[in-house]
Amino acid sequence: MTWHVPRAQASLAGLLAIEVMVFAAIGTHFFTPSNAAEIGRASAEICLIALALTAVILTGGIDLSAGSLLGLCAVTLGSLWRDAGWPIGAAVAAALLVGAAGGLLNALFIARLGIAPLIVTLATYSLFRGVAEGITGGVQNYSNLPEGFLFAGQGAIAGVPTQVLLVAMAGVGFWLLLHRMTIGRGLRAIGFSPGGARYAGLPVGRRLALVYVLSGLCAGIASMLYVARVGQAKADAGTGFELFAITAVVLGGTSIFGGKGTVGGTVIGIAVIAVLQNGLRLADLPAELSGVLTAALLLAAICADRFFGGASQS
Repeated sequence: MTWHVPRAQASLAGLLAIEVMVFAAIGTHFFTPSNAAEIGRASAEICLIALALTAVILTGGIDLSAGSLLGLCAVTLGSLWRDAGWPIGAAVAAALLVGAAGGLLNALFIARLGIAPLIVTLATYSLFRGVAEGITGGVQNYSNLPEGFLFAGQGAIAGVPTQVLLVAMAGVGFWLLLHRMTIGRGLRAIGFSPGGARYAGLPVGRRLALVYVLSGLCAGIASMLYVARVGQAKADAGTGFELFAITAVVLGGTSIFGGKGTVGGTVIGIAVIAVLQNGLRLADLPAELSGVLTAALLLAAICADRFFGGASQS
């Protein structure tokens, strides 16, 4: 069991290397520093959500509402800045609070009331997107944001995109949380057996509340990066992001049954998906092929986890 996850990560890293070699050969301007920076920019928001979902899925849970919450946070930021006249910093802070509050709402139903995460987050998936569309009427966009704010999504420091540095810091934080702190061991225990974790005296409710609030907060941060990158806030921001994030997490070796997973695997999973999408576009191949190949990778990862990961746990 101790060697299973590193071997899975090595296989995934090998797949990533093959992708890079193939697209470097058939893609136009793929193997360039500017394209590497573009891949980092385009995948930053999904990577943030995926890092948070690694902790969620590690407990045996799921959060389908992260992308919708990102859209609600983006609309909150734009409306408070333009319509309410708030300073951009205050609007960003409010968007982060909305994200944390959305995660807390999920936590209330899941950790406090014991309702299945799939049901709760499917409901809030619709709730958050519906509120965002209600605020904007489904058509209102907020643009012409301050240049200083746009730097977070369009600028670079020492040649590295700003949001890549922010995501790297978040990655280190989640790595410490899940792999170097007792909280991480507790989350794995909850994923293996919630009843056993309670019997062992672990504060299961508080631990579950923590991961869902962190998921909401990361959705809020991702909304800021998204708005700064595209230069506008709109209700459909983040559509489908949660599905790509979940795919990356599972592809990276985190078990959908809970109890097993790594931050490193999630990061490699994100890289595999991001390079695949970017490479297909630069190779002038059909965009639909990205969805087909991503789905195939996800199904393969789930089957491998079911038939090999489950056996190693038993």
